[in-house]
Amino acid sequence: MTKFAQPTTTDEALALLANDKWSMVAGGTDFYPALGNSTPKDNVLDLSQLNTLRTIFEDETHWHIGALATWTDVINANLPPAFDALKLAAREVGSVQIQNRGTVAGNLCNASPAADGMPALLCLDTIVRVSSVNGIRDIALTDFVIGNRQTTLGATELVIDLLIPKDSTTGQSHFLKLGARKYLVISIAMVATRLSIDSTQNVVDAALAVGSCSVVAHRLPELEQALIGQPFNAKLSQLVQPHHLSALAPIDDVRATAEYRLDAAAELLKRSIDLLPGRS
Repeated sequence: MTKFAQPTTTDEALALLANDKWSMVAGGTDFYPALGNSTPKDNVLDLSQLNTLRTIFEDETHWHIGALATWTDVINANLPPAFDALKLAAREVGSVQIQNRGTVAGNLCNASPAADGMPALLCLDTIVRVSSVNGIRDIALTDFVIGNRQTTLGATELVIDLLIPKDSTTGQSHFLKLGARKYLVISIAMVATRLSIDSTQNVVDAALAVGSCSVVAHRLPELEQALIGQPFNAKLSQLVQPHHLSALAPIDDVRATAEYRLDAAAELLKRSIDLLPGRS
């Protein structure tokens, strides 16, 4: 017989995880639709009452997005412009009702190749903080999501926080998503861009990531290096070239062909650069 538990403290949740096998549910926006008309086969650990994890704040070195913070919480938070890409992505996550319930951390734990939050969070060098009865460990987002529906989260571990280093929250950012329609759609391709500009209008830091074009979203370090040191003007986006996307491995499916995805990703990258404010 399956069990249901709804802990009200992190310690209570971790104790339950240490002593049995559970399917963890936060907002439930992926878990319950996936059940369809069936009932859960595993024990269900409902995390929705861990209110201390529903926080967004800054300290001297990091911004923190608690594991229970929803997409609506992100949209409403007073965050630097470097987070604009994440806020734009938040508005693309299903309907407003989904944004009100779905959590940013849950989007990462679900580990869909089309997870809307991944590109923007990659551009912010996000660190995933997880906890268990044995202690806390921090995992770079690039090491946390490792495949389609696969993460490095242990069976007894709970995500408690997303940490964004303040060094990675400089500059302006943008997010673009391409789908078969404007809303309530799984993306064909999506990109996030963050650029920092110095007083001479040259690019001094660049972070660009593409989602829905591989089993895991990817940063594009070769393109980032190509942009650093360049003038922030109307010609900057022309530096985006097909070889910059060589790390991607898109698939053919009902939404698009692999070739179309690569072409779309390149175009979205160019547009996202062009849409950043302040070009000379």
